[in-house]
Amino acid sequence: MSRIDDLPPLREVVHAHGLMAKKSLGQNFLFDLNLTSRIARSAGPLENATVIEVGPGPGGLTRAILAAGAHKLIAIERDARCLPALAEIAAHYPGRLDVVEADALAFDPRPLVGDGTVRIISNLPYNVGTALLIGWLTGEAWPPWWTSLTLMFQREVAERIVATEKNPKDYGRLGVLCGWRTEARILFDVPPSAFVPPPKITSSIVHLTPRQAPLPCRVQSLEAVTRAAFGQRRKMLRQSLKSLLPDPSALIAAAGLDETIRAENVPIAGYVALANSLDAVRGSGGRSSQPPQE
Repeated sequence: MSRIDDLPPLREVVHAHGLMAKKSLGQNFLFDLNLTSRIARSAGPLENATVIEVGPGPGGLTRAILAAGAHKLIAIERDARCLPALAEIAAHYPGRLDVVEADALAFDPRPLVGDGTVRIISNLPYNVGTALLIGWLTGEAWPPWWTSLTLMFQREVAERIVATEKNPKDYGRLGVLCGWRTEARILFDVPPSAFVPPPKITSSIVHLTPRQAPLPCRVQSLEAVTRAAFGQRRKMLRQSLKSLLPDPSALIAAAGLDETIRAENVPIAGYVALANSLDAVRGSGGRSSQPPQE
């Protein structure tokens, strides 16, 4: 039995069900239930929360979330091989675990969560983690339907999530988007030795909470200006933003920025100003070399 519940140790579960991690699914299983318990606790109080978990695999983090007292856990798993192991956990915690066989990139869990506190806690598959995060951050409605995100990423991705212009090496489109709508911080690292199979990189747990009133702008326009600017990050804005407008000088001036500044030195507020200026130009009949990114 494990230290957190009366279920068998995860190594026994994986052996019993023949659950070898698949590289094609970005799977790396966590067997250390003390570590998964630490991840669950770092998300905040779970007693009255509905939790979404993506890619539970054999259920190490799943068990920790339920043992920590989550009122309801919705686990989204696309690998059918894992479903019998998850069913055993559901039987141990009757009425508290719902397992959905689906691709999280194509599945909308909102109809299942209801009102109240919703926390997303996941050891995300490496191959879809960033795409899932961007999807959770770019909804039109804000504040969002979730209360917090506690997610595992590769360390280098985690550093990009929390980066600002003060960390130009790691600062990019992801840092702008995350910093604009959330407060993001790295909680702790997870060594490769904690996983089966062990990856070649260190992972990090990142916690994001939504800003209730982020600086106003259209998310599509913010994505457009950051895509253009960071697409040529070593060039000055007067050059990199030509993919949006043949002569972006007026756009840059309206945002209160120096046209000689480079993408990695523009603060988040500057990108918001650029996004709003782009909307103003397009709304007043300004022509773009490409259509708005809807």
